[in-house]
Amino acid sequence: MMAASRPKSALPIGVAHFSSIMLPPAEFAKIAGRAGFSRIGLRLHPAFPGAPYYELPVGGAAAGELKAVLAGEEVEVFDIEFFVLDPSFDASSVEATLAAAANIGARRLSVCGDDPDHARLLSNFSAICVLAGQYGLAVDIENMGWRVVKAFEDSIELVTRAGMENAGVLVDGVHFFRNGAALANLRANLDKVKHVQLCDIAGPAPTKPEEMIAEARSGRLPPGEGELPLSDLVAVVGTAASISVEVPLVGSMAPEAHLKHLFNCAERMVRPDR
Repeated sequence: MMAASRPKSALPIGVAHFSSIMLPPAEFAKIAGRAGFSRIGLRLHPAFPGAPYYELPVGGAAAGELKAVLAGEEVEVFDIEFFVLDPSFDASSVEATLAAAANIGARRLSVCGDDPDHARLLSNFSAICVLAGQYGLAVDIENMGWRVVKAFEDSIELVTRAGMENAGVLVDGVHFFRNGAALANLRANLDKVKHVQLCDIAGPAPTKPEEMIAEARSGRLPPGEGELPLSDLVAVVGTAASISVEVPLVGSMAPEAHLKHLFNCAERMVRPDR
């Protein structure tokens, strides 16, 4: 049965699966849609060894269930995560995941760069872009302080050197500001930025890799509840890139309440007139 139509933000707002990764895709889509989100990201590949993820093979029951929920809740899959382009990466080994992503209507996939051999990193990034393009997908590189592609400028350089039409940059609030980028950098390279993830943070920036990882995975705050100039970030981006929110659920709050709170915070930032 089709869900009752709910008011959605005029500018679509998405939410990353990592915000409630304990929820299987169909349940996540349902709860996110009822919280007000129009788009979701899904974790179909582990972001690091042992990280939770979900498989949705083409033709499988789980993919069929998800498609039904997406239609009923008026939600679409925007992006999938997450591939680490390290020295062992082989684009051909992830083709089944790309096929699964295309099957559920995803538009983009997210990667990060962690190979000190810059020529090989460029080659692998180009290869995943070519393969993704065969499935109608685009590829966004996300900088992280403990990776080789650590700063926003590194992401821009990789995309520029690759020269692939379906390559873009993902700006994550924590990684963008914690690794030295300024809004002037964003404004100058806005044509390459395709996806912006909102999240907030408070306190001094960590300097050790293990501290950066801990902050990114368990120290994020909802947009507007920390110290980052996210409103200014949103103002610069405007409608040039898709907006989503990524704040992992830490603590005992129910996923329904967490996702609703994230939507309210994100909407206040994206649509301050409401």
